[in-house]
Amino acid sequence: MLHKWEGIVLKARAYGESNKIVTIMTREAGKVACMARGAKKPTSRLAGVTQPFMHGSFLVQRTSGMGTLQQGEHFNSMRHIQTDITATAYASYIVEIIDRLVEEGRPEQYAFEILIQALNAIEEGYDPEAITLFVDWKMLPYAGVQPILHACAGCGAVDGEFAFSFTQGGFICHRCFHLDPYIIRLSPTQLKLIRMFYTVPIDQVGKLELKPQTKQFIKKIVTTIYEEQTGIRLKSRSFIEQLERTPLLQREKKEEN
Repeated sequence: MLHKWEGIVLKARAYGESNKIVTIMTREAGKVACMARGAKKPTSRLAGVTQPFMHGSFLVQRTSGMGTLQQGEHFNSMRHIQTDITATAYASYIVEIIDRLVEEGRPEQYAFEILIQALNAIEEGYDPEAITLFVDWKMLPYAGVQPILHACAGCGAVDGEFAFSFTQGGFICHRCFHLDPYIIRLSPTQLKLIRMFYTVPIDQVGKLELKPQTKQFIKKIVTTIYEEQTGIRLKSRSFIEQLERTPLLQREKKEEN
């Protein structure tokens, strides 16, 4: 059967001398892999539309197993993401986490919306580090983790001083601090931000300006969840950490303070 799907290219790898195997996150069918014959050739009509981050329409011939990409039409080539190293680094992390956590073979509308909203926001110049935090928190359920963020995980209270507890799986109030000797205390602002990252759609946030220390604090919590509770460690995270240690980026962050 011939399918026409809207999608975003997550990755493409060489197959033989001239072909590519392309993984696309589609709106209609979820994550799919397909063969793009001749796409490695610069003159191929598939060369451009099989680049990572490409948002477009893809015509795929598929009966069973891997399909064949017949043609594609780009909607947005994500030029800023393609050419800005910081944007590329965070966008690479986003597509990698989607690829790792979303299984093939079934529609995943929620994950597709997270992906397209995140990449569009970075493409439009929003803070890529903050956008990545939205993706991290929103994709936790796909990793089998559903943090309790609406109330105290211990007693259900919604008022008082709060902290984050890894052992209790979310927020706990001051009445329940005794449940975990290793709590991470949260300010009211940090509490609201974590809830926002988890629940508010990215395209409804508007321009978000956060201090580097705030982003690092919240990133440490969610990264610990992924590494200790799911065992997931992404290659692109290492690249981001390398990038953050470069003198240019450090100078830019100091200027933000």
